[in-house]
Amino acid sequence: MALENLKETRRESITVGYFFESNKARVKMIAINGEVGFQKIIRDKSIHRPGLALAGYVELFTFDRVQVFGNTEIRYLRHLSLAERVKAFETIFQFDIPCIIICDNNEIDKELIEIATRRGVSVFQTPFETTKLVYFVSDFLDDQFSPQTVLHGSFMDVYGIGVVLAGRSGIGKSEIALDLVERGHRLVADDVIMITRKGEGILIGAGTDVVKHFMEIRGLGLIDIRSIFGVRSIRFQKRAEIIVELQEWKDDREYTRTGLDHENISILGVDLPHVKLPIFPGKNITVIVEVIALDYLSKHYGYDAAREFAKRLDAAIAEKTKGKRAIDYFEHDFE
Repeated sequence: MALENLKETRRESITVGYFFESNKARVKMIAINGEVGFQKIIRDKSIHRPGLALAGYVELFTFDRVQVFGNTEIRYLRHLSLAERVKAFETIFQFDIPCIIICDNNEIDKELIEIATRRGVSVFQTPFETTKLVYFVSDFLDDQFSPQTVLHGSFMDVYGIGVVLAGRSGIGKSEIALDLVERGHRLVADDVIMITRKGEGILIGAGTDVVKHFMEIRGLGLIDIRSIFGVRSIRFQKRAEIIVELQEWKDDREYTRTGLDHENISILGVDLPHVKLPIFPGKNITVIVEVIALDYLSKHYGYDAAREFAKRLDAAIAEKTKGKRAIDYFEHDFE
């Protein structure tokens, strides 16, 4: 698959049952009314706090989201009579709510739970305070509904930088990744890389559940990096920060010589540095990939070698126009 023609996919929905099973340990969530409503669908990554809806204003009620009852909603209900609380619940259950989460171990009347059960809506309870619960649930839903794409290549953590090695099949991506692992760097994924956009400008890469940290080396077969090199040789996910595309050397092609003209590639709407690296027999690609990662780190901390060289070159040309020699030897140093 060409880097320029990546297919973007998005998950359309998840079930309430899947949502509960994925988060029950993370936020210590329990199902108050059992598995009622587990087949219902969540289609929105945002959450909603239904305070206004409980008070009767449902014009802007985003009912199709996960509904979170914090201290504000619970205290509002407690100041009502039981009949008024029942009426408030009947109001919001006119709509197709996916599920309800009650924070801070707050409790609601059994009559209200019975209404939810009759309507087929799950009611969950958690000891987490509202802010903390919203953080974890929002992060989970953002992961589930974020755009994804698949890259074919090897994904490495090199000096803390997420480097994707791309290129045609058989060009040597896995062999270079294996050499990097042997030199102490960490494998994130080989062959199939799942790329997810987090927020507006962050791409997170990971392997598939099936492949994990297996690697195919042509002529050798499949090897398990974790079992051979140990747990320090792997990562389960990493931010993708630079794309290194391996290409066969061609005499008639122009390649970057100074690095002053940086190329980017857009993946899921996020621009990443794109290095087109020509390869040929005898070229030490592993060391070059390490240098690419270190150079990226240098730029991150404000030092750009190409621009620094350009400044020095301009300064040297300016001095030469004044008649100054290009090189001054140290006194008595003639070796």
